[in-house]
Amino acid sequence: MLPNRLNAIGFAAFLLLPLAGCASSANKSLQDALAADPRLKEKPVVLGSSPTSQPSPAKPIQPTQTDQIELPADFPAEVPLYPQRSLLAVEQPDQNLLTRWSSPDPSAQIMAFYRQELQKNGWKLEGQPIDPTQGILEASRETLQLRVNVQAGSEFTLQVEGLPASDASAPNTSAPNTSTPSPGSSEFIGPISPAIVPSPASSPVATGGFTDLDKAPNELQQPTRDLTQLGVLALPSSNKANLAKSQNFFEPNKAITRREYARWLVAVNNRLYASRPARHIRLAVETASPAFQDVTRRDRDFSAIQGLAEAGLLPSSLSGDSTATLFRPDAPLTREEMILWKMPVDMRQALPTATIDSVKQTWGFQDAARIESRALRAVLADFQNGDQSNLRRAFGYTTLFQPKRSVTRAEAAGALWYIGFQGDGISAQEALKGSLSKP
Repeated sequence: MLPNRLNAIGFAAFLLLPLAGCASSANKSLQDALAADPRLKEKPVVLGSSPTSQPSPAKPIQPTQTDQIELPADFPAEVPLYPQRSLLAVEQPDQNLLTRWSSPDPSAQIMAFYRQELQKNGWKLEGQPIDPTQGILEASRETLQLRVNVQAGSEFTLQVEGLPASDASAPNTSAPNTSTPSPGSSEFIGPISPAIVPSPASSPVATGGFTDLDKAPNELQQPTRDLTQLGVLALPSSNKANLAKSQNFFEPNKAITRREYARWLVAVNNRLYASRPARHIRLAVETASPAFQDVTRRDRDFSAIQGLAEAGLLPSSLSGDSTATLFRPDAPLTREEMILWKMPVDMRQALPTATIDSVKQTWGFQDAARIESRALRAVLADFQNGDQSNLRRAFGYTTLFQPKRSVTRAEAAGALWYIGFQGDGISAQEALKGSLSKP
């Protein structure tokens, strides 16, 4: 009986061994099927993307030609571009355009290029920096307004306003050689269509862009032309709504304000003596304590007016005049004020003592007694300047000085045309010839 039972157990064990093997194999297959693919440890796949489209992390993406910044296709051809330049950025809010550039050349060379090119191509210089080597240069031509900002360093900006709707287009980022470069593009090599080249009639270079200088007295037209061509007679920015009507008018017979004359005096002096920094009138820094109660740091002409006061060229508390607390920047400039501010710049030394009688004997002015005592010294010193006298150049021959009379813009330009004393000086004409002869 026992042998039969043992045989039965052995037979059962024989049947179970294959089943156990099958179960183990099935479990192993199921485990392998559910396990993560070991290849994913080397190249993980992001959901929603194809594994073959993923670049290798070890190989950086190189920028393509379309990643480079380019000028808009319709960038105004009238705006000159500095030869040694690299475009860094382009911004186009509304119908304006701001471009940022870099150049290895010094700021003085860049500023000189734009000053000369704008004048040569019919732009009207509305404002120039007092420092001839850097600052903001503003110009206009027809509906365009250009603002060139050149600062010490390697970068400068060009801001163009008044672009037509067609000019305010997006930058051209098409692939290379897929379109023809247009004027203004860094790839454009010319020629420019004759239709957009300014004709001599539309480029009044000789008058600095102003069309009414012939209304000035004949003797003052050329001095005014010379100074406007130098770009140093900046006028207040016109209201944009009236820009088309007023941008070409200098109004030479209009009374000049005290602020305008102060601005011109500093600008002309520093421009004529651009190569002699020791003779520059330094602009005041924005942190300076105002010398006048009505010319705050926020005033657009603070740096020039404050600079004149700090140099002792304007009567103020800084020069010991406790009564000169107000500058009255928008009041008309008088004849005695014009000569009182100008002669110290001409002489570079103390003014001589003067009396009413000495002025009468030299100038023969019948109204010498009406001249303010401080101005008497300047009037007498001006007589000693001979043919380069400011009063002779501005007012011609006269026996009446009329010290309280307002000075016109043309008369102020006539006085500022030359800075110096007894042969040691320079005229706007000489400075203009020097600037045009430079490359």
